[in-house]
Amino acid sequence: MGIIGSILVLSFLVFFHELGHFLAAKLFGVRVEAFSIGFGKTRIFKKQIGETEYSLRPIPLGGFVQLKGQSDFDPTLRDISSDSLYGIATYKRLIILAAGSFFNLLLAFLLFVAIGLMEKNELAPVVGKVEANMPANLAGLKRGDEILSINGMQTRTWEDLSKAIAKSNSEIEIVFLRDSKEYQTILMPQYGESKNIFGERISRPLIGIVSSGEVRLVSYSFMDSIPYAFHQTLESSKLILQSIEKMFSGVVPLSEVGGVVSIVSITKKATELGIITLFGFTALISVNLGILNLLPIPALDGGHILFTLYEMLTKRIPTQNTFYRLSMAGWIVLLGLMGLGLYNDILRIINGTMPF
Repeated sequence: MGIIGSILVLSFLVFFHELGHFLAAKLFGVRVEAFSIGFGKTRIFKKQIGETEYSLRPIPLGGFVQLKGQSDFDPTLRDISSDSLYGIATYKRLIILAAGSFFNLLLAFLLFVAIGLMEKNELAPVVGKVEANMPANLAGLKRGDEILSINGMQTRTWEDLSKAIAKSNSEIEIVFLRDSKEYQTILMPQYGESKNIFGERISRPLIGIVSSGEVRLVSYSFMDSIPYAFHQTLESSKLILQSIEKMFSGVVPLSEVGGVVSIVSITKKATELGIITLFGFTALISVNLGILNLLPIPALDGGHILFTLYEMLTKRIPTQNTFYRLSMAGWIVLLGLMGLGLYNDILRIINGTMPF
């Protein structure tokens, strides 16, 4: 059931991405000739509804929307009729091209809203240890104190507390609970060495406390879940962009790149761990799909957006030779990354490190 569930999740993400292109095209009167979930010439299922052929194809990890006038090989062969992709205003074309990624980010936001509304296990903001001669110790904090807020911002989880301290660059006001009574103290964090998510050594504000390890069920009201979801979507997007930057700078080794097998494997595991884990992982993959599709690679939506911006600025279209060469280069990069991911997946299977 896990494998089937993972394929369904990935197919749904592709469907939602293509739905964005589809609805934006319909909004601006562009004819949608085909809407397919999956790749391949064989159609497992197809149905013609109006001007659009809807189909399901055998390779489930992909999909496409074919718009009237769309050409990936020769930009000079354009249909400029009013219901064509190139017969509408350029800004409308940009919206259609970006709509797939926007829908992926929207889906992630909605999943994070759902997660916020559910009760989930989180580390409580309760102090387990206070390090000697550190700001927290000098300010009088003790083991068992529960941090209620930092600089007026409520800290419901240890993650909230940690982020609030990391963002501080001056004195911070801490409100804490001890023996059912509220107290407050002011302290000045001191900079110390830590590690970020990529294993890099960084300098960050520290106050010298360690979590007690206490876990609580936390949920948000509908109104509170909206800023929570927005923050999670934004942070996930930043993480994806940072990961790409760290990969090109060599901080993240190429051996960490995962392929389709890794995605299916982790999604399968997430489906077994419960609905919150599944929603969280699905949201992260949706953000990943949305951000990566905006990269300026000609084989992706971002490449088409780049060509469209070029047209807007220069008032001319790329030559067929330029378009073809850049598109081929884009496909080489894309297929190279997919091949690298698959190679790493095979090594993980051989070495027994791939979770199934």
